[in-house]
Amino acid sequence: MGYLYLALAIGSEVLATLALKESEGFTYLISSVVCFIAYTVAFFFLSLVLKTVAVGVAYAIWAGMGIVLIAAISAVFYKQIPDFLALMGMFLILSGVIIINVFSKTVNH
Repeated sequence: MGYLYLALAIGSEVLATLALKESEGFTYLISSVVCFIAYTVAFFFLSLVLKTVAVGVAYAIWAGMGIVLIAAISAVFYKQIPDFLALMGMFLILSGVIIINVFSKTVNH
């Protein structure tokens, strides 16, 4: 159940970050409210994750996947295309998440 909560936390965090961009410095009410609610939901689910997943592992996956998803969505919707080095960095982040999940003894499989 921990990884389902982690997926929900990641999805909520991504939604919140996109709403943060759309809020234009909290000048638009609806996107500002969506941002606040989505971050609240993200932290709620992250708190549930920490009952069963080590905090370092959970945070690494949460932050890493959030970075990669936001970058991908930003490239599509905002035409903010990462350069080669940014893509390499994101590849390393994804590689780290995979290594943690597949090979680390810290993760409860």
